[in-house]
Amino acid sequence: MTINSGLSAWRSARNHNRMMEYRQDCQPQQDDVEIAYFGGSAFRITTPAGITLMIDPWRNLPTGKADWFFHDFPETSVDIGASTHAHFDHDALHRLDASVLLDRLIGTYEFGDLKITGIADKHATDETFAPYKFQKINAYFGGNPVLPPNNARSWDNCMLLVETGGLRILHWGDNRHNPPKHIWEQLGHIDILLLPVDDSEHVLGYPMAEDIIRQTEPRVVIPHHYFIWNVVLRQSTLFSADKWLATQPNVQHLPTAQASYCPANLPQETRIDSFGDHVSFDVRAWHRENGRQVQASG
Repeated sequence: MTINSGLSAWRSARNHNRMMEYRQDCQPQQDDVEIAYFGGSAFRITTPAGITLMIDPWRNLPTGKADWFFHDFPETSVDIGASTHAHFDHDALHRLDASVLLDRLIGTYEFGDLKITGIADKHATDETFAPYKFQKINAYFGGNPVLPPNNARSWDNCMLLVETGGLRILHWGDNRHNPPKHIWEQLGHIDILLLPVDDSEHVLGYPMAEDIIRQTEPRVVIPHHYFIWNVVLRQSTLFSADKWLATQPNVQHLPTAQASYCPANLPQETRIDSFGDHVSFDVRAWHRENGRQVQASG
């Protein structure tokens, strides 16, 4: 154990005075909810009252043997941080300067105009469409068991249902595509679905993604967990989501890394909103801070 082990909140000069100022009994408003993309599976959701929630900040594998990202997640201040599961590309809560951390939430957390429900299920392990047989590789290198029900904890997953501004936003994490019937019933109506889709079909094969969309019937689907040229390293094996997007009938390519939603402006038919390579932090400054210079475009 060293001084750098564990959570680092004890070293933060910030405090939770901002959270103290929020009224716990503030009435929910059907007003704009901002969703900002930070690459990987990381999203910051800002409620109408201004509460900020970051889901699934990422880092590199702690062993240092197989980096996925150029650097670890940029240190970011939010009110609440949450992680869907204990994999390195989802669990970097220590990179957040946050008043509240919700690691693998099961159950419900409510604050101000925000409600988060963690729904316990299992990580995807179906290799049908995967680019390589990760179960065989995992076994060869002596990894923990991955198949439910006796999987290791890192192969659990907690989907996060976020309710604010009259919207129900579901972060799928890396959940399997075929959870039990009672999970589908618990999910209920979904307005915005944050779904891991990339052209390597790393987590979900195209048919799996389509089945999830069919069953949840969201008004908006936002893909994540894909390759971004100046954020994600090629050795991650991830691809972009461009080929999958080309198969979809209703796609909106967003011009920035932020978009605002409210019940009144949701489309009538399911639309795919893609942030593409846009991320909500200064990538060039991030590289400079970590000692690397990159070209201006891909």
